[in-house]
Amino acid sequence: MGEHGASKRAKATNRKSAPEPGRAADSRSPRTAEPGTPRTAEPGTPRAAEPGTPRASKPASPRASKSESLRAAEPGTSRAAKPESRLAMVRRARRINRELAEVYPYAHPELDFRNPFELLVATVLSAQTTDLRVNQTTPALFAKYPTPEDLAAAVPEEVEELIRPTGFFRAKTKSIMGLSAALRDDFGGEVPGRLEDLVKLPGVGRKTAFVVLGNAFGVPGITVDTHFMRLARRWRWTESDDPVKIEAEVATIFPKSEWTMLSHRVIFHGRRICHARKPACGACPITHLCPSYGEGETDPEKAAKLLKYEKGGFPGQRLNPPPDYPGRPAPPLGASG
Repeated sequence: MGEHGASKRAKATNRKSAPEPGRAADSRSPRTAEPGTPRTAEPGTPRAAEPGTPRASKPASPRASKSESLRAAEPGTSRAAKPESRLAMVRRARRINRELAEVYPYAHPELDFRNPFELLVATVLSAQTTDLRVNQTTPALFAKYPTPEDLAAAVPEEVEELIRPTGFFRAKTKSIMGLSAALRDDFGGEVPGRLEDLVKLPGVGRKTAFVVLGNAFGVPGITVDTHFMRLARRWRWTESDDPVKIEAEVATIFPKSEWTMLSHRVIFHGRRICHARKPACGACPITHLCPSYGEGETDPEKAAKLLKYEKGGFPGQRLNPPPDYPGRPAPPLGASG
């Protein structure tokens, strides 16, 4: 072949291998594409992630999932805190009781009474009113009708007038005269010391019966009044709003020997600090044990103004309080306190 023919063949080969002007290099070429030029992968070829493009996440390993769940449960995260175990709740509840015993070493029934009959009648009268109002009312009542026989034989209208300050005086007159007649006729004029006998008396339920049993006979009982119900729920001792169920549930948390004094301490705390509408959270000594802290006023100065009775520097509810009571006695009816 002549030199001229070889030259022509070489030129043709060069034209096939070189890209035409303005045409991008073949995507199948191993050479790197020019910057900014997207490459198209052949079908079935995995495509490399471009710079700045988020890569698809791999399935989390069991260890990673556990780690993430632990981080999510840390304080300050949006996830709910781990539920409290039964054992932890019982321990916290018993610690609350111990610390309340230090706060209220003088806790006691806040109704004035000299015998079981007076306590029974006073407790029935305390429904829908304060112990203070009952204590201001009963001196005149018991001066005129000191025994069940006396009260059972009374003129209803006269009894109504005497107990009018306690409210619902007609219904309460019927109850206290009815229970007095039952004591006279069925129990020899004596208040029985058994729950099953007490709850048969007119106007006497489990709450009233336990007040009498615990404070007049020394028989342990849990008094579930409105204060006890409120605090038992705030402290997560129960979720029920039924007094009988609350009594049964709380009874499984504390030893029987603590039931009566536990009731006094919880009721004292509910009346003085942990109020229904404006709890004085900022003045509460057991905030470190309360899962409901913050429902009330947390500022210490503002909370201190919400304290009641001796905690707020005011008279107590009893006209004749126990000797160890640190506050002032309540004033008689009609007197300024």
